[in-house]
Amino acid sequence: MISALNQLVDLVEEHLAEEFDVGGLARRTGTTEYHLRRMFSSLAGMPLSEYVRRRRMTVAAAAVVRGEDDLLSIAVRHGYGSTEAFGRAFRAVHGARPGDVRRDGGPLRTQPQLRFRLTVEGSTPVDTRIVDRPAFRLVGHAARVPLVHQGVNPHVQQHVAGLPQEEHLRLKALGDTEPRGLLQVSDGLDADSVEGSELTYLHGVALSHDTSVPDDLDAIEVPAGTWAVFRTSGAHPQALQKTWAATATDWFPSNPWRLRPGPSIVAVLERAEDFSTATCELWMPVEPG
Repeated sequence: MISALNQLVDLVEEHLAEEFDVGGLARRTGTTEYHLRRMFSSLAGMPLSEYVRRRRMTVAAAAVVRGEDDLLSIAVRHGYGSTEAFGRAFRAVHGARPGDVRRDGGPLRTQPQLRFRLTVEGSTPVDTRIVDRPAFRLVGHAARVPLVHQGVNPHVQQHVAGLPQEEHLRLKALGDTEPRGLLQVSDGLDADSVEGSELTYLHGVALSHDTSVPDDLDAIEVPAGTWAVFRTSGAHPQALQKTWAATATDWFPSNPWRLRPGPSIVAVLERAEDFSTATCELWMPVEPG
């Protein structure tokens, strides 16, 4: 995986001003585009699309400062059809317009070329099990919310807090299959995992595929497949988010599995009354790598 990520970085440099075939690289390196993009986003701390934009504007800034060409020529050379589109992208990265940077020499926010390296960690065992599951349904109350990488997501918190206590009890009584208990489900997230992008969050339970769904509840159909289940315990949600990140940095690089499209599920097994600590299971859809 480290080699594939570095080949992806090289591909970006070779095609900064044009589209390039991430899927083709994934196939040549024995993985999938979905998994490659998800691992890049997790390890780089930004989605591939954002890294490409920052690198493109870093290289373009040098041409702007040198003043050797007019701004339209620079824009076209870096894949933009107009100075207006180029200017918007340039300002989004550098915080200033190209003309101002040409006049003043800055400010510039440089994105260095990434290079992924393997570090020997793994001194803390990861409590994991691999589970094959038949098709099932995730049933409950769904809402579209923005992605938040760190800390409590206030939109999710507001959605769950808006449900009456008797509804939590009703949902818990409905669940009849794994993952057990009340579930926190994230679905429909783009492979690049851009912070602020929308996903479907469902607060609910798992039902067997042949169990009927009450008319007033939302449902996500989950096909049969394999899941990696990570157990985590400690301060909530920090311990859970740390484990989520560690799947990319430690577990996937050292195990013969890769992510496949599908919902990510958090099952809360035990928790403090104020939810300051919790023991959870993180379910991630996987396939042989």
